[in-house]
Amino acid sequence: MRRQMAGRATILAGSFVGLLLTGISSALAEERVTVFAAASLKNAMDAVNAACEAEVGELATMSYAASSALAKQIEEGAPADIFMPADLDWMKYLADKNLIKSGTETKLLANSIVLIAPADSAVPADIAKGFDLAGLLGGGKLAMANVQSVPAGKYGKAALEALGVWSSVEHEVAQAENVRAALALVSTGEAPLGIVYKTDAAADPNVKVIGIFPDGTHPPIIYPVAQTAYSKDAEALAFLKCLQTAKAKELLEAQGFTVLTPVISN
Repeated sequence: MRRQMAGRATILAGSFVGLLLTGISSALAEERVTVFAAASLKNAMDAVNAACEAEVGELATMSYAASSALAKQIEEGAPADIFMPADLDWMKYLADKNLIKSGTETKLLANSIVLIAPADSAVPADIAKGFDLAGLLGGGKLAMANVQSVPAGKYGKAALEALGVWSSVEHEVAQAENVRAALALVSTGEAPLGIVYKTDAAADPNVKVIGIFPDGTHPPIIYPVAQTAYSKDAEALAFLKCLQTAKAKELLEAQGFTVLTPVISN
């Protein structure tokens, strides 16, 4: 009986220590800078996060999704310290609700949208006014991020409307929850064509760019960044500063982004 009781005590003690360590681990995770960033930033920001660890003092917790979804989560109280959407509209959406800390917003990056196909595709494309996009699809679907709420989808729809071809393909669009999901549809061969950011196409060897949409066919693609109004993490400003250093610029440009801000010293 005593041995059984001792065994149970040991198990209970071990469980208690496990719960205690889990609680400490969770608390430490909550103390990290939390960055909500557009899905198209994943490769670039993973690299920047690792490079900025020494300067910030910790790795940030990164959360990637559609800008619209992230903005709504912040609006609902998600504990984000930094917001990096893929357009100015969703930053303004939160700023208008006083959810962005005044004086911290910066227009950090620029990008382009492109027409992609699987890497082994032989489909030719000449993006111009009235080009036969429906014919190029050959009965397949055009992969795009949600055209109503996700920046990449909105830019793509605007470009197709400006070129006069949206009405010919709008019923053939396979809308994805974010731009990386649209990229995956083409990468896996589920869709013959897709519209994504130039940087997304560069990150996936299973797709190739077959056309670039002219800048004048859609609003400028700008990625702003800012600290959220309720951020309490002391390292959030250090992370924002690190985003504008020479080492971050090099990593961001390596992924195909255009850095809009001047480099600041470490």
